[in-house]
Amino acid sequence: MRKVPMTIDGAERLREELSELKTVQRPKITQAIAEAREHGDLKENAEYHAAREQQSFCEGRIKEIEGKLADSEIIDIRAITPTGKVIFGTTVTLYNVENDNLVTYQIVGEDEADVKNGKISVGSPISRAMMGKEEGDEITVKAPGGDTLYEIEKVEHL
Repeated sequence: MRKVPMTIDGAERLREELSELKTVQRPKITQAIAEAREHGDLKENAEYHAAREQQSFCEGRIKEIEGKLADSEIIDIRAITPTGKVIFGTTVTLYNVENDNLVTYQIVGEDEADVKNGKISVGSPISRAMMGKEEGDEITVKAPGGDTLYEIEKVEHL
């Protein structure tokens, strides 16, 4: 099975969430189930059923995070010698040739993407167009709204 790329920051956020789920949420839910059981008949006990549903969600999320971490290849872009070439994890500043705007994106794993914070998925059309290109290269991004021409201004290992 092929490992899925993930940045150090993305892996750290998942580890923090996993720790929170295991050390804070799981014990809270266990306590809520115990308290609900004390109220008697479990068939008609809404608190018990709600707590069991929370437990199911929590355990599912724990398994999901553990699986993602196990299946990921964590890449520290700062440890890779900069070559000016766009690779996973680099932060790229693009010049939009059509409207003279500059945009900056970091190329991250699927689960880490957050466009509002300048993080785009490695599988996105703009990332695919940039991969392997270098500073000064022009790229055409094919999007539903039409093609957009960019020039790669800067490639950084931040």
